[in-house]
Amino acid sequence: RGCRSESCGEEMPGETCGGVYMGIYLNPGNSGFQRIVNSEYVDKTGLIGLVNQVMDTVDNLICVSRPRRFGKSFAAKMLCAYYDCSCDSHGLFDDKEIAETEGYLTHLNQYYVINLDITSFISEAKRRRVSMADVPNVIVDTLHRELKNMAPGLAAGESFVEDLIRCVEETGRKVVFIIDEWDALIREGKNDREVQSAYLNLLREWFKNSSFTPRAVAAAYLTGILPIKKDGSQSAISDFIEYPMLDPGEFAEFTGFTEGEVKRLCEGCGMSFEDAKSWYDGYDFPGVGAVYNPYSVMMAMRKKKFGSYWQKTSAAESLLTYINMDFEGMQEIISRLISGEEIEVDTDSFENDFETFKSRDDVLTLLIHLGYLTWNEEDGTAHIPNEEVRAEFRKILKSRDVNSKWMDLISRSRKLLEDTLAGDGGKVARTIEEIRSTQYAPTFYNNEQALRYVVKFAYLAAVDQYLKIEELPSGKGIADVVFLPRRNSLLPALVVELKWNKSSEGAVGQIKERNYPAVLKDYGGEIVMAGINYDPKTKEHSCVIERM
Repeated sequence: RGCRSESCGEEMPGETCGGVYMGIYLNPGNSGFQRIVNSEYVDKTGLIGLVNQVMDTVDNLICVSRPRRFGKSFAAKMLCAYYDCSCDSHGLFDDKEIAETEGYLTHLNQYYVINLDITSFISEAKRRRVSMADVPNVIVDTLHRELKNMAPGLAAGESFVEDLIRCVEETGRKVVFIIDEWDALIREGKNDREVQSAYLNLLREWFKNSSFTPRAVAAAYLTGILPIKKDGSQSAISDFIEYPMLDPGEFAEFTGFTEGEVKRLCEGCGMSFEDAKSWYDGYDFPGVGAVYNPYSVMMAMRKKKFGSYWQKTSAAESLLTYINMDFEGMQEIISRLISGEEIEVDTDSFENDFETFKSRDDVLTLLIHLGYLTWNEEDGTAHIPNEEVRAEFRKILKSRDVNSKWMDLISRSRKLLEDTLAGDGGKVARTIEEIRSTQYAPTFYNNEQALRYVVKFAYLAAVDQYLKIEELPSGKGIADVVFLPRRNSLLPALVVELKWNKSSEGAVGQIKERNYPAVLKDYGGEIVMAGINYDPKTKEHSCVIERM
Protein backbone atom coordinates (compact mmCIF):
# COMPACT_ATOMS: atom_id res chain seq x y z
CA ARG A 1 0.00 0.00 0.00
CA GLY A 2 1.31 3.43 -0.91
CA CYS A 3 3.80 1.97 -3.38
CA ARG A 4 4.91 4.32 -6.14
CA SER A 5 6.53 1.77 -8.36
CA GLU A 6 5.62 1.90 -12.02
CA SER A 7 3.83 -1.44 -11.78
CA CYS A 8 1.59 -0.30 -8.94
CA GLY A 9 0.95 3.36 -9.72
CA GLU A 10 -0.81 4.08 -6.42
CA GLU A 11 0.07 7.06 -4.31
CA MET A 12 -0.88 7.36 -0.68
CA PRO A 13 0.49 10.52 0.97
CA GLY A 14 2.02 9.77 4.33
CA GLU A 15 3.08 6.25 3.30
CA THR A 16 6.49 5.12 2.13
CA CYS A 17 7.82 3.46 -0.98
CA GLY A 18 11.16 1.71 -0.67
CA GLY A 19 11.67 3.49 2.64
CA VAL A 20 11.25 7.00 1.19
CA TYR A 21 8.45 9.13 2.63
CA MET A 22 5.83 10.61 0.35
CA GLY A 23 3.84 13.63 1.45
CA ILE A 24 1.71 16.46 0.15
CA TYR A 25 4.41 19.13 0.01
CA LEU A 26 7.52 17.11 0.82
CA ASN A 27 8.10 14.54 -1.93
CA PRO A 28 4.69 14.97 -3.60
CA GLY A 29 5.45 12.36 -6.28
CA ASN A 30 4.73 12.30 -9.98
CA SER A 31 0.94 11.93 -10.18
CA GLY A 32 0.51 15.60 -11.14
CA PHE A 33 2.74 15.25 -14.17
CA GLN A 34 1.27 11.82 -14.95
CA ARG A 35 -2.13 13.45 -15.46
CA ILE A 36 -0.57 16.02 -17.80
CA VAL A 37 1.16 13.33 -19.87
CA ASN A 38 -2.07 11.34 -20.05
CA SER A 39 -3.60 14.31 -21.86
CA GLU A 40 -2.41 15.89 -25.12
CA TYR A 41 1.14 16.75 -24.12
CA VAL A 42 3.70 19.00 -25.80
CA ASP A 43 7.20 17.90 -24.74
CA LYS A 44 8.76 20.70 -22.70
CA THR A 45 11.12 18.49 -20.73
CA GLY A 46 14.09 20.33 -22.22
CA LEU A 47 13.56 22.82 -19.40
CA ILE A 48 14.76 20.15 -16.97
CA GLY A 49 18.11 20.09 -18.76
CA LEU A 50 18.60 23.80 -18.03
CA VAL A 51 18.02 23.19 -14.33
CA ASN A 52 20.31 20.15 -14.37
CA GLN A 53 23.12 22.32 -15.74
CA VAL A 54 23.11 24.51 -12.62
CA MET A 55 22.32 21.81 -10.09
CA ASP A 56 24.38 22.26 -6.91
CA THR A 57 26.30 25.25 -8.31
CA VAL A 58 26.36 28.92 -7.31
CA ASP A 59 23.81 29.55 -10.11
CA ASN A 60 21.28 27.04 -8.80
CA LEU A 61 18.65 29.60 -7.72
CA ILE A 62 16.24 30.34 -10.60
CA CYS A 63 13.26 32.71 -10.73
CA VAL A 64 10.99 32.54 -13.79
CA SER A 65 8.20 35.12 -14.10
CA ARG A 66 5.36 34.68 -16.59
CA PRO A 67 1.77 35.84 -17.12
CA ARG A 68 -0.96 33.69 -15.65
CA ARG A 69 -1.97 30.64 -17.66
CA PHE A 70 1.40 30.40 -19.38
CA GLY A 71 2.24 26.91 -18.11
CA LYS A 72 4.03 27.77 -14.86
CA SER A 73 2.21 25.11 -12.83
CA PHE A 74 2.72 22.47 -15.52
CA ALA A 75 6.46 23.13 -15.41
CA ALA A 76 6.44 22.84 -11.61
CA LYS A 77 4.68 19.46 -11.72
CA MET A 78 7.13 18.25 -14.36
CA LEU A 79 10.14 19.21 -12.23
CA CYS A 80 8.59 17.53 -9.18
CA ALA A 81 8.09 14.29 -11.07
CA TYR A 82 11.65 14.32 -12.35
CA TYR A 83 13.56 15.11 -9.16
CA ASP A 84 11.37 13.46 -6.49
CA CYS A 85 13.21 10.52 -4.90
CA SER A 86 10.00 8.94 -3.57
CA CYS A 87 8.82 7.77 -6.99
CA ASP A 88 10.08 6.07 -10.14
CA SER A 89 9.56 8.38 -13.13
CA HIS A 90 11.47 6.49 -15.82
CA GLY A 91 8.19 5.66 -17.55
CA LEU A 92 7.30 9.35 -17.77
CA PHE A 93 10.61 10.64 -19.12
CA ASP A 94 12.47 7.86 -20.95
CA ASP A 95 10.74 8.73 -24.24
CA LYS A 96 10.99 12.50 -23.78
CA GLU A 97 13.53 15.07 -24.96
CA ILE A 98 15.28 15.20 -21.58
CA ALA A 99 16.25 11.52 -21.86
CA GLU A 100 18.67 12.42 -24.67
CA THR A 101 20.64 14.88 -22.53
CA GLU A 102 23.77 14.35 -20.49
CA GLY A 103 23.00 13.91 -16.83
CA TYR A 104 19.47 12.59 -17.40
CA LEU A 105 19.88 9.52 -15.17
CA THR A 106 22.27 11.32 -12.80
CA HIS A 107 19.47 13.52 -11.48
CA LEU A 108 16.33 11.46 -12.14
CA ASN A 109 14.50 10.78 -8.83
CA GLN A 110 17.56 11.62 -6.75
CA TYR A 111 16.41 14.49 -4.50
CA TYR A 112 14.02 15.39 -1.76
CA VAL A 113 11.50 17.80 -3.27
CA ILE A 114 9.62 20.57 -1.50
CA ASN A 115 6.81 21.75 -3.73
CA LEU A 116 4.68 24.71 -2.66
CA ASP A 117 1.88 26.63 -4.34
CA ILE A 118 1.68 29.75 -2.20
CA THR A 119 -1.83 30.60 -3.40
CA SER A 120 -3.18 27.41 -1.82
CA PHE A 121 -1.86 28.47 1.59
CA ILE A 122 -3.39 31.92 1.14
CA SER A 123 -6.78 30.42 0.24
CA GLU A 124 -6.71 28.13 3.26
CA ALA A 125 -5.72 30.99 5.55
CA LYS A 126 -8.65 33.06 4.30
CA ARG A 127 -11.03 30.17 4.78
CA ARG A 128 -9.80 29.64 8.33
CA ARG A 129 -9.58 33.39 8.96
CA VAL A 130 -5.89 33.14 9.73
CA SER A 131 -3.80 36.31 9.50
CA MET A 132 -1.74 36.61 6.33
CA ALA A 133 1.28 37.32 8.54
CA ASP A 134 0.90 33.80 9.99
CA VAL A 135 0.98 32.07 6.59
CA PRO A 136 4.81 31.67 6.59
CA ASN A 137 4.59 29.93 9.99
CA VAL A 138 1.82 27.68 8.65
CA ILE A 139 4.06 26.72 5.72
CA VAL A 140 7.01 25.91 7.98
CA ASP A 141 4.90 23.97 10.51
CA THR A 142 3.32 21.94 7.71
CA LEU A 143 6.68 21.06 6.20
CA HIS A 144 8.16 20.29 9.61
CA ARG A 145 5.37 17.81 10.36
CA GLU A 146 5.96 16.04 7.08
CA LEU A 147 9.72 16.01 7.66
CA LYS A 148 9.25 14.40 11.09
CA ASN A 149 6.97 11.80 9.53
CA MET A 150 9.70 11.03 7.01
CA ALA A 151 12.43 10.94 9.67
CA PRO A 152 10.76 10.10 13.01
CA GLY A 153 14.18 9.80 14.70
CA LEU A 154 14.78 13.55 14.51
CA ALA A 155 15.10 15.19 17.92
CA ALA A 156 11.98 17.07 18.94
CA GLY A 157 12.13 20.82 19.41
CA GLU A 158 14.72 21.67 16.79
CA SER A 159 13.83 24.01 13.92
CA PHE A 160 12.73 22.88 10.50
CA VAL A 161 15.95 24.17 8.90
CA GLU A 162 18.13 22.34 11.45
CA ASP A 163 16.17 19.12 11.04
CA LEU A 164 16.32 19.33 7.27
CA ILE A 165 20.10 19.82 7.34
CA ARG A 166 20.46 16.72 9.55
CA CYS A 167 18.23 14.73 7.21
CA VAL A 168 20.27 15.81 4.17
CA GLU A 169 23.57 14.97 5.85
CA GLU A 170 22.38 11.57 7.09
CA THR A 171 20.93 10.47 3.75
CA GLY A 172 23.23 12.25 1.32
CA ARG A 173 20.22 13.64 -0.56
CA LYS A 174 19.84 17.39 -1.02
CA VAL A 175 16.58 19.29 -1.53
CA VAL A 176 15.08 20.81 -4.68
CA PHE A 177 12.65 23.63 -3.86
CA ILE A 178 9.89 24.21 -6.41
CA ILE A 179 7.67 27.16 -5.47
CA ASP A 180 4.74 28.16 -7.68
CA GLU A 181 3.27 31.69 -7.38
CA TRP A 182 6.12 32.62 -5.06
CA ASP A 183 5.10 36.30 -5.16
CA ALA A 184 1.42 35.72 -4.30
CA LEU A 185 1.85 36.55 -0.61
CA ILE A 186 3.79 39.70 -1.44
CA ARG A 187 0.98 40.80 -3.73
CA GLU A 188 -1.64 39.82 -1.16
CA GLY A 189 0.11 41.84 1.55
CA LYS A 190 1.11 44.71 -0.72
CA ASN A 191 0.25 47.29 1.94
CA ASP A 192 1.14 45.19 4.98
CA ARG A 193 4.80 45.32 6.01
CA GLU A 194 4.28 42.64 8.65
CA VAL A 195 3.08 40.14 6.05
CA GLN A 196 5.88 40.91 3.62
CA SER A 197 8.54 40.89 6.34
CA ALA A 198 7.42 37.51 7.69
CA TYR A 199 7.40 35.91 4.24
CA LEU A 200 10.69 37.43 3.07
CA ASN A 201 12.37 36.30 6.29
CA LEU A 202 11.26 32.76 5.50
CA LEU A 203 12.75 32.97 2.00
CA ARG A 204 15.89 34.49 3.45
CA GLU A 205 16.18 31.58 5.89
CA TRP A 206 16.04 29.12 3.00
CA PHE A 207 17.91 30.84 0.18
CA LYS A 208 20.22 33.42 1.73
CA ASN A 209 21.52 31.40 4.64
CA SER A 210 25.18 30.41 4.48
CA SER A 211 24.58 27.72 7.11
CA PHE A 212 21.72 26.12 5.20
CA THR A 213 21.53 27.01 1.49
CA PRO A 214 24.85 25.54 0.28
CA ARG A 215 24.54 22.49 2.58
CA ALA A 216 20.96 21.52 1.84
CA VAL A 217 19.68 23.17 -1.36
CA ALA A 218 20.56 21.45 -4.63
CA ALA A 219 18.42 23.91 -6.62
CA ALA A 220 15.44 26.20 -6.28
CA TYR A 221 12.95 26.99 -9.04
CA LEU A 222 10.53 29.85 -8.30
CA THR A 223 7.74 31.00 -10.58
CA GLY A 224 5.51 34.05 -10.31
CA ILE A 225 3.94 36.88 -12.24
CA LEU A 226 6.41 39.70 -11.63
CA PRO A 227 10.20 39.80 -11.30
CA ILE A 228 11.92 40.58 -8.02
CA LYS A 229 11.51 44.19 -6.86
CA LYS A 230 14.38 46.49 -7.73
CA ASP A 231 14.26 48.57 -4.55
CA GLY A 232 15.96 45.90 -2.46
CA SER A 233 12.91 45.17 -0.31
CA GLN A 234 12.98 41.60 -1.60
CA SER A 235 16.69 41.13 -1.01
CA ALA A 236 15.87 37.75 0.48
CA ILE A 237 15.90 36.38 -3.06
CA SER A 238 18.39 38.73 -4.66
CA ASP A 239 20.72 35.80 -5.34
CA PHE A 240 18.24 34.32 -7.78
CA ILE A 241 18.97 34.52 -11.51
CA GLU A 242 15.86 35.94 -13.16
CA TYR A 243 14.20 35.04 -16.46
CA PRO A 244 11.28 37.50 -16.93
CA MET A 245 9.11 38.15 -19.99
CA LEU A 246 11.34 41.06 -20.94
CA ASP A 247 14.40 38.81 -21.15
CA PRO A 248 13.67 35.08 -20.73
CA GLY A 249 17.11 34.14 -22.04
CA GLU A 250 17.65 30.42 -22.49
CA PHE A 251 14.20 29.75 -21.01
CA ALA A 252 12.50 31.58 -23.92
CA GLU A 253 11.34 28.47 -25.78
CA PHE A 254 9.68 27.25 -22.59
CA THR A 255 7.68 30.47 -22.16
CA GLY A 256 4.96 28.96 -24.35
CA PHE A 257 4.53 26.81 -27.46
CA THR A 258 6.88 27.34 -30.38
CA GLU A 259 5.57 27.72 -33.91
CA GLY A 260 6.61 24.16 -34.84
CA GLU A 261 4.77 22.76 -31.83
CA VAL A 262 1.60 24.66 -32.71
CA LYS A 263 1.78 23.46 -36.32
CA ARG A 264 1.96 19.85 -35.17
CA LEU A 265 -0.98 20.34 -32.80
CA CYS A 266 -3.07 21.91 -35.55
CA GLU A 267 -2.26 19.12 -37.98
CA GLY A 268 -3.14 16.48 -35.40
CA CYS A 269 -6.42 18.17 -34.47
CA GLY A 270 -7.46 19.23 -37.97
CA MET A 271 -7.31 22.93 -37.09
CA SER A 272 -6.09 25.88 -39.16
CA PHE A 273 -2.56 26.91 -38.26
CA GLU A 274 -3.07 30.37 -39.81
CA ASP A 275 -6.03 30.96 -37.51
CA ALA A 276 -4.03 29.75 -34.52
CA LYS A 277 -1.25 32.15 -35.47
CA SER A 278 -3.67 35.06 -35.71
CA TRP A 279 -5.27 34.30 -32.37
CA TYR A 280 -2.39 33.25 -30.12
CA ASP A 281 0.97 34.21 -31.68
CA GLY A 282 2.86 37.39 -30.90
CA TYR A 283 5.34 36.73 -28.11
CA ASP A 284 8.63 36.73 -30.04
CA PHE A 285 12.08 36.14 -28.59
CA PRO A 286 15.51 36.31 -30.27
CA GLY A 287 16.75 32.91 -31.37
CA VAL A 288 13.39 31.26 -30.74
CA GLY A 289 10.93 33.22 -32.85
CA ALA A 290 7.20 33.10 -32.30
CA VAL A 291 5.90 31.83 -28.98
CA TYR A 292 2.20 31.10 -28.43
CA ASN A 293 -0.02 31.21 -25.36
CA PRO A 294 -0.05 27.49 -24.38
CA TYR A 295 -3.29 27.53 -22.38
CA SER A 296 -5.30 29.15 -25.15
CA VAL A 297 -3.84 26.93 -27.87
CA MET A 298 -4.73 23.77 -25.97
CA MET A 299 -8.25 25.04 -25.23
CA ALA A 300 -8.76 25.80 -28.92
CA MET A 301 -7.56 22.31 -29.87
CA ARG A 302 -9.84 20.63 -27.32
CA LYS A 303 -12.91 22.66 -28.20
CA LYS A 304 -12.16 22.70 -31.93
CA LYS A 305 -12.83 26.40 -31.91
CA PHE A 306 -10.61 29.48 -31.97
CA GLY A 307 -11.56 32.19 -29.54
CA SER A 308 -10.56 34.11 -26.45
CA TYR A 309 -9.85 31.70 -23.59
CA TRP A 310 -7.09 33.40 -21.59
CA GLN A 311 -9.23 36.39 -20.60
CA LYS A 312 -12.00 34.11 -19.35
CA THR A 313 -9.73 32.97 -16.53
CA SER A 314 -8.19 34.87 -13.64
CA ALA A 315 -5.28 35.64 -15.97
CA ALA A 316 -6.46 39.13 -16.80
CA GLU A 317 -5.87 42.05 -14.50
CA SER A 318 -8.25 44.92 -15.17
CA LEU A 319 -6.99 46.99 -18.06
CA LEU A 320 -9.33 49.79 -17.12
CA THR A 321 -7.53 50.24 -13.82
CA TYR A 322 -4.34 51.17 -15.62
CA ILE A 323 -5.95 53.12 -18.45
CA ASN A 324 -7.89 55.34 -16.07
CA MET A 325 -4.63 56.34 -14.38
CA ASP A 326 -3.86 58.28 -17.56
CA PHE A 327 -0.18 58.76 -16.76
CA GLU A 328 1.26 61.18 -19.30
CA GLY A 329 -1.49 60.56 -21.84
CA MET A 330 -1.81 56.83 -21.14
CA GLN A 331 -5.24 56.71 -22.74
CA GLU A 332 -3.84 58.16 -25.94
CA ILE A 333 -1.11 55.49 -25.92
CA ILE A 334 -3.68 52.72 -25.40
CA SER A 335 -5.67 54.15 -28.30
CA ARG A 336 -2.62 54.02 -30.53
CA LEU A 337 -1.95 50.43 -29.46
CA ILE A 338 -5.52 49.43 -30.29
CA SER A 339 -5.20 51.10 -33.69
CA GLY A 340 -2.17 48.88 -34.42
CA GLU A 341 0.85 51.01 -33.57
CA GLU A 342 4.07 49.95 -31.88
CA ILE A 343 4.93 52.14 -28.91
CA GLU A 344 8.38 52.92 -27.54
CA VAL A 345 8.71 51.88 -23.90
CA ASP A 346 11.46 52.52 -21.37
CA THR A 347 11.32 49.42 -19.15
CA ASP A 348 14.24 50.30 -16.88
CA SER A 349 12.36 52.33 -14.29
CA PHE A 350 9.67 49.74 -13.51
CA GLU A 351 9.94 48.60 -9.88
CA ASN A 352 8.30 45.20 -10.43
CA ASP A 353 5.09 45.67 -8.49
CA PHE A 354 1.44 46.54 -9.05
CA GLU A 355 1.44 49.81 -7.14
CA THR A 356 4.55 51.92 -7.84
CA PHE A 357 3.94 53.79 -11.08
CA LYS A 358 5.94 56.92 -11.81
CA SER A 359 5.25 57.19 -15.52
CA ARG A 360 3.30 55.66 -18.36
CA ASP A 361 6.39 53.55 -19.17
CA ASP A 362 5.94 51.79 -15.82
CA VAL A 363 2.31 50.96 -16.64
CA LEU A 364 3.22 49.71 -20.12
CA THR A 365 6.03 47.58 -18.68
CA LEU A 366 3.55 45.98 -16.28
CA LEU A 367 1.28 45.18 -19.24
CA ILE A 368 4.23 43.41 -20.88
CA HIS A 369 4.78 41.28 -17.77
CA LEU A 370 1.05 40.50 -17.63
CA GLY A 371 1.04 39.34 -21.26
CA TYR A 372 -1.12 42.16 -22.62
CA LEU A 373 1.75 43.53 -24.69
CA THR A 374 4.69 41.87 -26.37
CA TRP A 375 8.17 43.34 -26.16
CA ASN A 376 10.63 43.87 -29.00
CA GLU A 377 13.96 44.28 -27.23
CA GLU A 378 15.86 45.16 -30.39
CA ASP A 379 13.95 48.38 -31.10
CA GLY A 380 12.53 48.98 -27.61
CA THR A 381 8.87 48.86 -28.62
CA ALA A 382 5.73 47.09 -27.46
CA HIS A 383 2.50 46.21 -29.26
CA ILE A 384 -0.63 44.11 -28.80
CA PRO A 385 0.47 40.55 -29.62
CA ASN A 386 -2.56 38.82 -31.12
CA GLU A 387 -6.30 38.71 -31.71
CA GLU A 388 -7.04 37.12 -28.33
CA VAL A 389 -5.47 39.99 -26.40
CA ARG A 390 -6.77 42.57 -28.87
CA ALA A 391 -10.29 41.38 -28.05
CA GLU A 392 -9.69 42.32 -24.43
CA PHE A 393 -8.54 45.78 -25.45
CA ARG A 394 -11.62 46.17 -27.67
CA LYS A 395 -13.84 45.70 -24.64
CA ILE A 396 -12.60 49.08 -23.48
CA LEU A 397 -14.30 50.67 -26.48
CA LYS A 398 -17.66 49.60 -25.06
CA SER A 399 -16.93 50.32 -21.43
CA ARG A 400 -18.66 53.09 -19.52
CA ASP A 401 -16.24 52.86 -16.59
CA VAL A 402 -13.69 55.20 -18.11
CA ASN A 403 -13.17 58.93 -17.71
CA SER A 404 -14.73 61.65 -19.85
CA LYS A 405 -11.61 62.21 -21.97
CA TRP A 406 -11.61 58.64 -23.17
CA MET A 407 -15.38 58.64 -23.72
CA ASP A 408 -15.07 61.81 -25.80
CA LEU A 409 -12.45 60.21 -28.05
CA ILE A 410 -14.53 57.07 -28.58
CA SER A 411 -17.62 59.17 -29.27
CA ARG A 412 -15.77 61.22 -31.92
CA SER A 413 -14.35 58.08 -33.49
CA ARG A 414 -17.75 56.41 -33.73
CA LYS A 415 -19.21 59.55 -35.29
CA LEU A 416 -16.33 59.58 -37.78
CA LEU A 417 -17.11 56.01 -38.85
CA GLU A 418 -20.81 56.81 -39.18
CA ASP A 419 -20.09 59.87 -41.33
CA THR A 420 -17.68 57.88 -43.50
CA LEU A 421 -20.21 55.14 -44.16
CA ALA A 422 -22.84 57.83 -44.81
CA GLY A 423 -20.57 59.43 -47.42
CA ASP A 424 -20.24 62.82 -45.73
CA GLY A 425 -16.67 63.76 -46.63
CA GLY A 426 -16.92 67.25 -45.15
CA LYS A 427 -17.80 65.98 -41.68
CA VAL A 428 -15.09 63.31 -41.91
CA ALA A 429 -12.43 65.91 -42.69
CA ARG A 430 -13.57 68.15 -39.81
CA THR A 431 -13.61 65.27 -37.30
CA ILE A 432 -10.13 64.13 -38.30
CA GLU A 433 -8.90 67.68 -37.77
CA GLU A 434 -10.61 67.87 -34.36
CA ILE A 435 -9.12 64.57 -33.23
CA ARG A 436 -5.71 65.54 -34.48
CA SER A 437 -5.71 68.87 -32.69
CA THR A 438 -7.30 67.73 -29.42
CA GLN A 439 -6.17 64.14 -28.94
CA TYR A 440 -3.19 63.37 -31.08
CA ALA A 441 -0.39 65.62 -32.26
CA PRO A 442 2.66 64.02 -33.92
CA THR A 443 5.90 65.87 -33.25
CA PHE A 444 6.32 66.39 -36.99
CA TYR A 445 3.09 66.52 -38.99
CA ASN A 446 4.85 66.82 -42.28
CA ASN A 447 4.33 63.71 -44.41
CA GLU A 448 1.88 61.00 -45.38
CA GLN A 449 3.12 58.71 -42.61
CA ALA A 450 2.11 61.30 -40.00
CA LEU A 451 -1.31 61.51 -41.65
CA ARG A 452 -1.55 57.72 -41.54
CA TYR A 453 -0.99 57.72 -37.76
CA VAL A 454 -3.72 60.32 -37.26
CA VAL A 455 -6.20 58.46 -39.47
CA LYS A 456 -5.57 55.12 -37.72
CA PHE A 457 -6.08 56.87 -34.40
CA ALA A 458 -9.24 58.59 -35.62
CA TYR A 459 -10.81 55.32 -36.81
CA LEU A 460 -10.14 53.67 -33.44
CA ALA A 461 -13.80 52.67 -32.95
CA ALA A 462 -13.75 50.77 -36.24
CA VAL A 463 -11.58 47.97 -34.81
CA ASP A 464 -14.56 46.79 -32.79
CA GLN A 465 -16.51 45.99 -35.99
CA TYR A 466 -13.77 45.65 -38.60
CA LEU A 467 -10.52 43.85 -39.22
CA LYS A 468 -7.97 46.52 -40.17
CA ILE A 469 -5.26 45.69 -42.74
CA GLU A 470 -2.58 48.20 -43.69
CA GLU A 471 -0.76 48.31 -47.02
CA LEU A 472 -2.79 45.47 -48.51
CA PRO A 473 -1.53 44.33 -51.95
CA SER A 474 -4.43 44.53 -54.39
CA GLY A 475 -4.98 45.11 -58.10
CA LYS A 476 -2.06 47.13 -59.46
CA GLY A 477 -0.79 48.52 -56.19
CA ILE A 478 -1.08 48.60 -52.43
CA ALA A 479 -4.10 49.98 -50.59
CA ASP A 480 -3.14 52.19 -47.63
CA VAL A 481 -5.76 50.96 -45.15
CA VAL A 482 -8.54 48.41 -45.68
CA PHE A 483 -11.27 47.71 -43.11
CA LEU A 484 -12.95 44.32 -43.58
CA PRO A 485 -16.27 43.77 -41.77
CA ARG A 486 -16.09 41.08 -39.11
CA ARG A 487 -17.99 37.85 -39.68
CA ASN A 488 -21.81 38.15 -39.92
CA SER A 489 -21.59 41.95 -40.16
CA LEU A 490 -23.87 43.86 -42.54
CA LEU A 491 -21.49 46.82 -42.74
CA PRO A 492 -19.75 47.66 -46.04
CA ALA A 493 -16.00 47.21 -46.50
CA LEU A 494 -13.93 50.39 -46.30
CA VAL A 495 -10.87 51.24 -48.43
CA VAL A 496 -8.93 54.35 -47.34
CA GLU A 497 -6.28 56.04 -49.50
CA LEU A 498 -4.14 58.82 -48.04
CA LYS A 499 -2.47 61.74 -49.79
CA TRP A 500 -0.19 64.53 -48.60
CA ASN A 501 -0.28 67.87 -50.42
CA LYS A 502 -2.26 66.44 -53.33
CA SER A 503 -6.03 65.96 -53.50
CA SER A 504 -8.68 63.75 -51.95
CA GLU A 505 -10.29 63.37 -55.40
CA GLY A 506 -7.00 62.00 -56.68
CA ALA A 507 -6.86 59.57 -53.77
CA VAL A 508 -10.26 58.07 -54.68
CA GLY A 509 -9.25 58.07 -58.34
CA GLN A 510 -6.16 56.02 -57.46
CA ILE A 511 -8.31 53.47 -55.63
CA LYS A 512 -10.35 52.92 -58.80
CA GLU A 513 -7.53 53.23 -61.35
CA ARG A 514 -5.32 50.71 -59.57
CA ASN A 515 -8.30 48.48 -58.82
CA TYR A 516 -7.66 48.22 -55.09
CA PRO A 517 -11.11 46.66 -54.50
CA ALA A 518 -9.96 43.62 -56.52
CA VAL A 519 -8.74 41.99 -53.32
CA LEU A 520 -12.34 42.15 -52.07
CA LYS A 521 -13.85 40.39 -55.09
CA ASP A 522 -15.02 37.48 -52.91
CA TYR A 523 -16.45 39.82 -50.30
CA GLY A 524 -19.72 40.31 -52.18
CA GLY A 525 -20.94 43.43 -50.41
CA GLU A 526 -20.73 47.17 -50.81
CA ILE A 527 -17.38 48.95 -50.68
CA VAL A 528 -16.89 52.48 -49.39
CA MET A 529 -13.88 54.27 -50.90
CA ALA A 530 -12.50 57.21 -48.89
CA GLY A 531 -9.75 59.49 -50.16
CA ILE A 532 -8.20 61.71 -47.47
CA ASN A 533 -5.72 64.51 -48.17
CA TYR A 534 -3.90 67.05 -46.03
CA ASP A 535 -2.88 70.40 -47.50
CA PRO A 536 0.15 71.73 -45.54
CA LYS A 537 -0.35 75.22 -47.02
CA THR A 538 -3.94 75.69 -45.90
CA LYS A 539 -3.40 73.28 -42.97
CA GLU A 540 -6.72 71.61 -43.76
CA HIS A 541 -7.86 68.04 -44.33
CA SER A 542 -10.26 67.13 -47.13
CA CYS A 543 -12.15 63.92 -47.85
CA VAL A 544 -14.01 62.50 -50.84
CA ILE A 545 -16.16 59.36 -50.44
CA GLU A 546 -17.68 57.09 -53.10
CA ARG A 547 -19.45 53.71 -52.94
CA MET A 548 -19.32 50.75 -55.30
